[in-house]
Amino acid sequence: MPRPSSKERLLDAAAEVLLSEGAEALTLEAVARRAGVSKGGLFYHFPTKQALVAAMVDRLTNAFDQALAETGAEPGDFLRAYLNATIPEHHTAANAPADRVTAALLAGVLVDPAGLAPLRKRFAAWQARLTDDGIDPAAATAVRLAIDGWWAARLLGLGEPDAALHEQTRRYLMEEIDRATRH
Repeated sequence: MPRPSSKERLLDAAAEVLLSEGAEALTLEAVARRAGVSKGGLFYHFPTKQALVAAMVDRLTNAFDQALAETGAEPGDFLRAYLNATIPEHHTAANAPADRVTAALLAGVLVDPAGLAPLRKRFAAWQARLTDDGIDPAAATAVRLAIDGWWAARLLGLGEPDAALHEQTRRYLMEEIDRATRH
């Protein structure tokens, strides 16, 4: 496997800081130290903490976009891909590293409201795709909001369903998508 670029190593180090020490500990100094680079090396890629957080958000949303790229052309396919990319088919621990990075990163972004702008833009683009997915836009939006709420509940540990209910609820949402494609 190719060695990760300096920029990727810095983003990985930032994720490690978030996971091990929390959002309040995410400083440029901590990231440079964790990555084993000088502050000058970090500043070359990320001149500010906001730039670092923006790059982390961009990396997460790009990964999500890649998962959504495997969308078919049939009505409801984008919404199905959205569900598949957001909620795993089988119940998994919500404290998996990727989920923990996302939760910590969101906490960091919430501290700096300007950091939410790129995330808002991506969600607006995903919503636009959903409303043009060949099914009733209200049905697509209702399912998307259910998915997003479930995603947030998983990330924050807010009454997440057990394994059996997880699979039952996911199946229900898929059935709602299928039902919307028939109308």
